Amino acid sequence: MSTSVLYDAPGPKAKRRVLFFSVLAGIGVLAVLYLVYRQLDKQKQFDEAKWSPLFDPTNKDFELVWQRLGEALTATLVAAALAVVFSLVIGTVLAVTRVTAAPWYRWAVVGLIELLRGIPVVIMIFFVARVLPEYGVDLEPLWFLVIGLTLYNSVVIAEIVRAGINSLPRGQKEAAESLGLTRGQTLRLVLLPQAFRAMLPALISQLVVVLKDTSLGFIISYEETVRVAGQIVQVLGNPIQTYLVIAVIFILVNYALGRLAVYVERRLSRGKKTLKTDDGAAVLPANVLTGEGAGGVM
Repeated sequence: MSTSVLYDAPGPKAKRRVLFFSVLAGIGVLAVLYLVYRQLDKQKQFDEAKWSPLFDPTNKDFELVWQRLGEALTATLVAAALAVVFSLVIGTVLAVTRVTAAPWYRWAVVGLIELLRGIPVVIMIFFVARVLPEYGVDLEPLWFLVIGLTLYNSVVIAEIVRAGINSLPRGQKEAAESLGLTRGQTLRLVLLPQAFRAMLPALISQLVVVLKDTSLGFIISYEETVRVAGQIVQVLGNPIQTYLVIAVIFILVNYALGRLAVYVERRLSRGKKTLKTDDGAAVLPANVLTGEGAGGVM
């Protein structure tokens, strides 16, 4: 029996056993799906009246339903975009502050980060929306939602960026200092670009979380996608169909964010590739030779 690096390759008997249990599991899944279908059909969830307001342009409610969903999706994206921008800026500032802070006040930065990380985001949003008006800060629900999301996600992003900075070889910092760069220049030109590149998957994942967390705006009556979907359900009485559409919308938006992350990562990685001459010999990139950018530390 042949073997691979990690495990023994299955023999004929093991293959038959795997095939048997795979078929058995497939039959079980089909049986569950059939039972679900029977229950939904018994409750008349496949009736045209429940689906046509969402998919039939000739339905009298179709235009109004999608107009409301379009406005709600716009409100969701606006809140997410603002929260993302503020979280990235504040999170980066917090990360740099924590890395460069002197011991006598680093505890204050660390304490603030740990405090905000420990508070659930839903409580953060509710607290902001209820406490700030008591002190005369009267804002639209959009800004209460953005402030709550920013407070929570900025400290998470700060830890992601700090982890990216700490993951870099010490030689990067030492080489930059040997060139006469200041601490600020070392962070801005050498460490931060590499940290963002290294932690890009984690950062994109957190940005997707920000987008999904905008659905918590319902607790402060913000007209985002999930809240408007609930209003549509109350009128049309089709929760399965409406929330299925909302789920597909979120999946598509998050998939687009994921593809954007792949595109950005590829663009950033181009600067790390070595160039080749016509005879195939590898040469250093131009930014290394000139001492510019993150890779220019020699």
